Amino acid sequence: MSRIAARFAELKAQGRAAFVPFVTAGDPDFETSRAILDALPGAGADVIELGMPFSDPMADGPAVQASSLRALNAGATMARTMELVRGFRKRDDKTPIVLMGYYNPVHARGAEAFVREAADAGVDGLIIVDLPPEEDAVLLKPAQAAGIDIIRLVTPTTHDARLAKVLNGASGYLYYVSITGVTGTKSFAEDEVKAALARIRKATKLPIAVGFGIRTPAQAAQIARIADAAVVGSAIVNVVAEKQGAGRDAIVASVSELCRALADSIRAESGAKVRA
Repeated sequence: MSRIAARFAELKAQGRAAFVPFVTAGDPDFETSRAILDALPGAGADVIELGMPFSDPMADGPAVQASSLRALNAGATMARTMELVRGFRKRDDKTPIVLMGYYNPVHARGAEAFVREAADAGVDGLIIVDLPPEEDAVLLKPAQAAGIDIIRLVTPTTHDARLAKVLNGASGYLYYVSITGVTGTKSFAEDEVKAALARIRKATKLPIAVGFGIRTPAQAAQIARIADAAVVGSAIVNVVAEKQGAGRDAIVASVSELCRALADSIRAESGAKVRA
């Protein structure tokens, strides 16, 4: 069983949703990024989404775009992203890591070579935002052979026929984009998300994570009531931006504090759901 499948099976047995933080590899610099990554499981992360820095992250709002630029300006590369995962995996063999980003850097490296590197480093899943199911065989086949999950995106505009294509080859979990637009710019409508998840669940047994538009512990708790996981990214990378200049320890402490509050709200809501 993969780390992702094992983690969601464990959480299902506990009756609670997962907390999935997103951080950008190399933001604001390599050593601070490594310290943040190492701190996340202790701050309540169940799965970690690690952004691969890219100069044109088209699906991301200002906060995540800025995190990519900070990382690139500090010398982030794909090789260093893999180094971060490899180092983390030496210290933590249970927490799943999903690389999230865009196809251009993957293509530049070569899809098969990229998958080999990712598997060797200890990556568990891939979310390639701009690679649709019709065109991802180049990545899907080597990833399946390496035991890496391809996590597909579903959006509010995904109709049933399209959903069938998205699900064909998807594994690990589905990522439901709760808003139309880019990350960190709008908030979700709980009733709309709830209705969308009910429709998707008729077509798949994969866990469903909800992201985009979740910034506060209260919003994370709302999602925990209806989804299998809550993904938070922009709020976390904003903390990194705000604490620049305060030093590595202050950045890690502030990120950990926010993540702990988010994780606690998800656990509390999931516990209430179980008791009900």
